[in-house]
Amino acid sequence: MSRHIMALRQVFSRTFSSSVRRQVENKVPANQKMFQEDNGLPVHLKGGAKDALLYRATMALTVFGSGFVIYELLGAAMPKKKE
Repeated sequence: MSRHIMALRQVFSRTFSSSVRRQVENKVPANQKMFQEDNGLPVHLKGGAKDALLYRATMALTVFGSGFVIYELLGAAMPKKKE
């Protein structure tokens, strides 16, 4: 039994220790250059279409949420009449 455990431990240690490290490209300088360009866009929209979509979704949820809060406050301020 212990022989099997030792064999498993050896297999697992081999797979983790002999794995090749991936070289990852440093994208920070390219992103800094993109965000520092003077192209008339605000910084929260310089990321492209994804940023624009997130911005519009956030604004839509904010407007909808504010309207719903006002609706609920008006409903709480004017209770229904009992018959």
